[in-house]
Amino acid sequence: MNSSAQKLDAPLKVSNQTGHPPTQLRVKQPIAISASNIHKTYRTGNVKVPVLRGVDISIVEGEFAAIIGQSGSGKSTLLHLLGTLDKPDEGEIFIGQQCVNSMKSTARDRLRNHEIGLIFQFYHLLPELSALENVMIPQMIGDGLFSYMKNRRAYKKRAQELLEKVGLGHRFQHKPSQMSGGEMQRTAIARALMARPSLLLADEPTGNLDRKNGDEVMKALLDLRDEEDLTIVMVTHDESIATTADRTIHLVEGRVA
Repeated sequence: MNSSAQKLDAPLKVSNQTGHPPTQLRVKQPIAISASNIHKTYRTGNVKVPVLRGVDISIVEGEFAAIIGQSGSGKSTLLHLLGTLDKPDEGEIFIGQQCVNSMKSTARDRLRNHEIGLIFQFYHLLPELSALENVMIPQMIGDGLFSYMKNRRAYKKRAQELLEKVGLGHRFQHKPSQMSGGEMQRTAIARALMARPSLLLADEPTGNLDRKNGDEVMKALLDLRDEEDLTIVMVTHDESIATTADRTIHLVEGRVA
């Protein structure tokens, strides 16, 4: 994001693990992603089910924000909209200074592929491929065969570096069936960062894991935030996991509480 991006100059409530009230910080940093008056309704037959009812959020560059709320509060729907996987019925989403709503689908796809990394609760690794090959998949798909083969050595080096960063330097050739849940999720994190995105969106990244593996995944995310210069937005229902983030955003019945 460039220095001319819109900036946030407002107090942020930053959660902590001390038991004290959130600290008020005044910041003036470029906004990485923002949403204004976001509405989203789904239909089941003739029944309308409103999920988001006018959500406004702003996340500054380098921030790690956690979106929390009960099941059905709209957390995952909001994350999918922020990740350009779906479009809101009403409202605007900006990534930096770019209004995602007004983009053509090809431009939106290109933005997603280059600027946004996505992690889900289920790892979506290809079982027949090694960890290294799974991490390289985005480049295999995005480049086309000729370009991929031309740059394969550089891509392999990047994939190896990412796996080492998430503590899997000893697992390059292991397939998903040979890895634990935490190792598979860390492989998925490395894959999400293959294209060097500036924004990482994580939907319940520890939801399928026990506490030990969940803690390892959260440590990997925190380390990568600094090493890869990332802005991270994470959805979770687990308040103890959310305290790891710089700030928590509470959704209640489709609205920011």
